Amino acid sequence: VQLQASGGGFVQAGGSLRLSCTTSGSTFRDYTVGWFRQAPGRERELVAGIKWNSRHTFYSDLLEGRFTISRDNAKNTVYLQMDNLKPEDTAVYYCAAGTMIHGLRRNRDAYKDWGQGTQVTVSS
Repeated sequence: VQLQASGGGFVQAGGSLRLSCTTSGSTFRDYTVGWFRQAPGRERELVAGIKWNSRHTFYSDLLEGRFTISRDNAKNTVYLQMDNLKPEDTAVYYCAAGTMIHGLRRNRDAYKDWGQGTQVTVSS
């Protein structure tokens, strides 16, 4: 699937952003869609994911409940609502999709299709 991420921007600490991940020409049915982020000098890490069919969601343990992933079936879009943003959330955020067994859903390499990334910058 081809993915397009959008919604990044510049926000002050404590603010919110909502990222969107859409696909064109296909659907997310049977896929797991994940949001990852990569800060300068750091590894790309999982933020959150959702299994399209079951709506099962999973998150990085580091988020402290500040982010929420959801999907809109009619719009074939996955959202990442980010609240109470912190400067350490500054990164390029990527959405990715793949079909994998449940146990690999947190594994970056299990996602075969990636969007182009959207920059999120949080000022202190």
